[in-house]
Amino acid sequence: MQGRWIVVAAAVAVFAAGAASAETLRFSTNLKGADETPPNDSAGVGHVSVTLDTASKVLKYKVTYSGLTGPAVAAHFHGPAGPGQDAPPVVPVPTKDLTNPMRGEATLTIEQVGQLEGGKWYFNIHTAAHPGGEVRGQLEEAP
Repeated sequence: MQGRWIVVAAAVAVFAAGAASAETLRFSTNLKGADETPPNDSAGVGHVSVTLDTASKVLKYKVTYSGLTGPAVAAHFHGPAGPGQDAPPVVPVPTKDLTNPMRGEATLTIEQVGQLEGGKWYFNIHTAAHPGGEVRGQLEEAP
């Protein structure tokens, strides 16, 4: 009987340690045409706010934008890439969620979490006039 309690106590301690080490990280960026690859002179602007639960690896985002040349036709988180580099989409915004503000969530892999924490993800919004991307911003950890 005493052995069972030791096992239960150990399991509770491991669970508590894991829960204690979980945290919510915040990332953000401002979107502009000058940060696209190649840069453009779009008057469009935007802002991306992201939270990442490090235990569940769930990323939640909110994107606001204005001044684009037309409606958003696509939007994505891309990576891994630094500023001025291109990378494939890793988290697309569903077409039904492209209206302002865009909101959503996705569960990341451990590799994707590392890329995001390392500053290797960017977000951009595509329009008909700028099919490669009208506005872009590199995500950085926010205070």
